[in-house]
Amino acid sequence: MPSTPIPPPFSRASQRPTLADRLFARGDRFLRIALSHYVTNGLSVTLGLVVIMLLVFESAGLAGASSAAVGVMITSLPDVPAPRRRKFMQMLPAPLLGTPLFMLVQLVREDVLLLGVVLAAGTFLAVMLMAWGKRGGPLTFSLLFSMLFSMAAPPVGSLEQILEHGGWFALGAALYLVWGVLTTHWLNTRFRTQLLAECLHSFAQILRTQAQRFAPNADPQSLLARMLEQQATLADHLQNTRDVVLESPTTPARTRLAAMLLGLLEARDHQLACDLDLDTLLKHEGSTATLPALQQVLNTTAQQLEALSLSMLLGRSIQAIAPIADLRTALAGVLPPRPDPAMLVPGPLTTGTPDAMALLHNMADRIGHINDEAMHLAALARGDAAPELAAVRTQWQLFVSPTRWAIAPLLGQLTWRAPTLRYALRATLAVGVGYIVSLHLPWAAHKYWILTTIVVVMRGNLAQTLQRRDARVAGTVLGCLLVMALLATHPGARTLFLVIALGMGLAHAFALRRYLYTTIFATLAGLLQAHILLVGAAPTFAVGERLADTLLGAALAWLFSYVLPAWERSQLPGLVRRSQQAQLQHAKLALALGEPAQTSDLPWRLARREAYDSLSALTLATQRSLAEPSEVRPALAPLEAVQARSYQLLAQLTAVKSLLLLRRAQLDMAVATPALQEAARQIAQELAATAAPKDPPAPSDAPTIVGQPFLPKPDPLLADDLTPWLLRRLTLATSMARELQQASALAQLRQPAAGTAA
Repeated sequence: MPSTPIPPPFSRASQRPTLADRLFARGDRFLRIALSHYVTNGLSVTLGLVVIMLLVFESAGLAGASSAAVGVMITSLPDVPAPRRRKFMQMLPAPLLGTPLFMLVQLVREDVLLLGVVLAAGTFLAVMLMAWGKRGGPLTFSLLFSMLFSMAAPPVGSLEQILEHGGWFALGAALYLVWGVLTTHWLNTRFRTQLLAECLHSFAQILRTQAQRFAPNADPQSLLARMLEQQATLADHLQNTRDVVLESPTTPARTRLAAMLLGLLEARDHQLACDLDLDTLLKHEGSTATLPALQQVLNTTAQQLEALSLSMLLGRSIQAIAPIADLRTALAGVLPPRPDPAMLVPGPLTTGTPDAMALLHNMADRIGHINDEAMHLAALARGDAAPELAAVRTQWQLFVSPTRWAIAPLLGQLTWRAPTLRYALRATLAVGVGYIVSLHLPWAAHKYWILTTIVVVMRGNLAQTLQRRDARVAGTVLGCLLVMALLATHPGARTLFLVIALGMGLAHAFALRRYLYTTIFATLAGLLQAHILLVGAAPTFAVGERLADTLLGAALAWLFSYVLPAWERSQLPGLVRRSQQAQLQHAKLALALGEPAQTSDLPWRLARREAYDSLSALTLATQRSLAEPSEVRPALAPLEAVQARSYQLLAQLTAVKSLLLLRRAQLDMAVATPALQEAARQIAQELAATAAPKDPPAPSDAPTIVGQPFLPKPDPLLADDLTPWLLRRLTLATSMARELQQASALAQLRQPAAGTAA
């Protein structure tokens, strides 16, 4: 493919976005959201709700359809993109546990004390399901809503009526369970494409941030913080994408997407290595004139990856997908003249700094690797390159997350300091107090609405609780106004069911994107659902009482967030130890890639995934701690140092890995092998000072691909013997491991409360 000239660097004035730029960016954002798997999944939920509710309404009338609608609603919550073979077990616990809870609340409705006991016990049980992480979250709210919407139904007078309503609830849940499994099969190909496209777009944003770090006046600390946040977002996207994209890659289309995911992981490694030697280059006058061109290559590659991801979202044919330009030759054209080959290597292992021009050419090579991988991604998407994934086709089960509901995660949270247990106790107390308060209010309180507000606002940490508190109040106000406007038109039951389904689908779609929108649509659907359960299609609606209930529930959720708190500073030492252990295991396996006996890189890939994920968990916990009271906030400097050193150590080891896998022929292995062994020993000695070595993570929990990465063409700018570069990277990695250990030791100390004497 012919090379493409590098566009001239933007001037400072041209970097200011114009009105047209801002409008284009907003339009692009809207289009990506509209075409995302979130919205596709939400529309699928909407259609299922409409079909099932109208079907039951035509056969059982309004009362039966209202109860069935609750069953459909709670079963739809765990309906998110997932592997086809795990979807049934992912959704089944919601109706299995929700149906008896719905009927139990109906049974004790008239006994104030028993109802309070059931609500408290049910809340504790539901929140403890958070022990299973992402899988447990939707189930938690399925159980909570089963109880609360059962409270919204009119009281029943006999056991036969309870069984009848429970039967309609179970029927709606069963029908939607079938719907969710079927639509997962029908939409599987679309979900694979959408999930991978979102990862490509997230990676493109990382490249743009990386490009900003090349500016001479850049703020390295703020850009590093943004980079870590973006890496955490990408890690979260990759977790879901691996599960779906790597399941049964047996057809050409699936294999192509799986190979693209592999290429994206390799490109991420090369991006990570772009931080190496950047500080030195920014201080060297001879290289600053070239850095804007390197910056522009990153921006151009990011722009082309964004275009590739949008083409995938739009469902364009492989022939209509544009190739990504080869910028390597153009990149070589903007570099200073090639220095003497002897200057392209860094010299002795422990002395001096390599020539800046050598570092500049080495940096250009790493950026060239990113462009190579981007080209390969587009070639795979277009069908111009054949994927090599034989191991994945036969062993894909190793790469998908487990589907069984093991008891171990729950047992791990049954200790007094466990955050999930404290969250469950806190939520139970808040619901209990909210229930008692609702019994003594001067207006005709809707107890279920106060309790619903409490459970949707309160989260396991204060940062998310504060965010949801504000969004909940604003969304309820807007949702109440929409309900009033709708009921004023005297709509029929079918119209109400249609609006409820649309509201639930949109709330489902935006749950992980924009919680304010979720609150608006969930309020609309929830109020209408409760309204028809209680009074049918009558147009009466007490907006003032609903707003008062919402404000009261939000206030209780906020106040009880300070009861039995699990402040981030109590969790951070464990996250630091996890991250340090992951760095230790990754270093050990990355440096072992040079050994002749190393026939598979699967253990290293698993360790790499854990290194990224543990660093992301530490980054997110540190960010959440900023919303906590200053008296309990941890000292940020050691935590920021741990994140920075972990990131830099990963970068050094990524560069070593690239040399071992991509440039082995240019290494003197007689010199490199003992150096790798000694570096592994020193790094293990440094990091093991506060972290005991463990076995690598289990393959089933960390989906990855076995196989060699895409091999780009050799770069003529580099010297024939790259052994000195390897030795330099090993020295810097050892030094970085020492600094990481020191920062980790400080971060795990019990820090004095902010504002008090040490």
